[in-house]
Amino acid sequence: MLALLGATTLMLVAGRWVLPAASGEANLKPENVKIHIIDDNFFLKWNSSSESVKNVTFSADYQILGTDNWKKLSGCQHITSTKCNFSSVELENVFEKIELRIRAEEGNNTSTWYEVEPFVPFLEAQIGPPDVHLEAEDKAIILSISPPGTKDSIMWAMDRSSFRYSVVIWKNSSSLEERMETVYPEDKIYKLSPEITYCLKVKAELRLQSKVGCYSPVYCINTTERHKVPSPENIQINADNQIYVLKWDYPYENATFQAQWLRAFFKKIPGNHSDKWKQIPNCENVTSTHCVFPREVSSRGIYYVRVRASNGNGTSFWSEEKEFNTEMKTIIFPPVISMKSVTDDSLHVSVGASEESENMSVNQLYPLIYEVIFWENTSNAERKVLEKRTNFIFPDLKPLTVYCVKARALIENDRRNKGSSFTDTVCEKTKPGNTSKTWLIVGICTALFSIPVVICVVSVFLRCVKYVFFPSSKPPSSVDEYFSDQPLRNLLLSTSEEQTERCFIIENSSIITEIEETDEIDEVHKKYSSQTSQDSGNYSNEDENSGSKISEEFPQQDSV
Repeated sequence: MLALLGATTLMLVAGRWVLPAASGEANLKPENVKIHIIDDNFFLKWNSSSESVKNVTFSADYQILGTDNWKKLSGCQHITSTKCNFSSVELENVFEKIELRIRAEEGNNTSTWYEVEPFVPFLEAQIGPPDVHLEAEDKAIILSISPPGTKDSIMWAMDRSSFRYSVVIWKNSSSLEERMETVYPEDKIYKLSPEITYCLKVKAELRLQSKVGCYSPVYCINTTERHKVPSPENIQINADNQIYVLKWDYPYENATFQAQWLRAFFKKIPGNHSDKWKQIPNCENVTSTHCVFPREVSSRGIYYVRVRASNGNGTSFWSEEKEFNTEMKTIIFPPVISMKSVTDDSLHVSVGASEESENMSVNQLYPLIYEVIFWENTSNAERKVLEKRTNFIFPDLKPLTVYCVKARALIENDRRNKGSSFTDTVCEKTKPGNTSKTWLIVGICTALFSIPVVICVVSVFLRCVKYVFFPSSKPPSSVDEYFSDQPLRNLLLSTSEEQTERCFIIENSSIITEIEETDEIDEVHKKYSSQTSQDSGNYSNEDENSGSKISEEFPQQDSV
């Protein structure tokens, strides 16, 4: 008993009276606490386990995660119901994590805190229904959509112009014929019938954040009766060299027309932008169903174009708005390319603007990049280069090989890859490599060294031919030394006169007998013969006798 009294006394000193867990605290503590955020409206909901206990209230605190500074949650203090609205809390940053805690109170009894898991308000927020205002024409309905949340919304302050809106529209008489369209905050729904009741509902979404809102209430409106002056139809715009041609269809003559355009980004901004529509030059009070205006009057971007007609009976509604992208209507001509061999293993490719592009100043309006495709003539393997520069070097090529190239011009940073067609294919052969040069040098050196060798061989050959077929009349030196006397030499070398045989009989080294037979005897022989005989008859006999003596001596010599 004293122990229980002591414990009770301590709890009173602490300034808090809590019922025992079995009977009081367990019955007071809130359960299943949930947070609901729609646009800038914050709600806290929970279940109470103390429904049988009367006079129970709930209070909540909050703090920014990591600050350790709990503050009372405005709108959620001493609440008797199981939900509260704390939208009045001024949050400076909806992307910071917030901690919440809630407890139950009954008289002097309080439960322990129930802490909610930290959350980021923007991530928990849902998109609410937008506000919609309608106006009717004979064949169209004008929509004016206000973004979800308030005008000073904190939750969607950075996304008001990022909302996309989906409309579901149907004839009131038949909900089965539903039609869905994506629209801007200020837009029109076309292709409707006069004097018909149409109903619609709208929802907003943030595609980047993958957030889809809930539909607005259903709105209905009647289209007007058919207008006396019809609107132009089938709006078209084409690019022709340095001009734009705007065309349309109209069923009647004797009408004048007016055309306007609007920069597309105004469509994304909520609000009325009727004053932002501008008159297209040369397209005011025209009597034909077309007008022409120069390219330079428009800057790069997307526009919306509309046309209306006027006659003596009045003015028509504006036509259906036509989207006009200047990039899509721009004609990009193929560039001019050239290629030449730089070294044995590289080629230089030069890309330049065509004459038509220079005249149209396309490069000034739209920065161009070039796609160059390069390949070996005998192969299907391609190299692709996408660069803003106009000079390309392709290295590591094979010598004496044919390579081909083609190119096209593209608009830089264009998501639709708008560009020209490819140029004609240009081919070029690489220069000879170092191996070919080496062989050429070796060949030249070989030729230079082989020429003297060939000359020597030919000279020896000719000398041999001359020696065989055209021998020299001069005897060899080994024979010529035995004929030192000039008369004998002349006799030996005489070829015009009849030659006689000369024989030598050598008995010893000191005796030489010479015997000659000849028809003509020189003076030396005459002198020798005169010493032997004085008359010719005796000479002849002696000669004959000497001949017989010689013939007799030969056998004797042989016998010796």
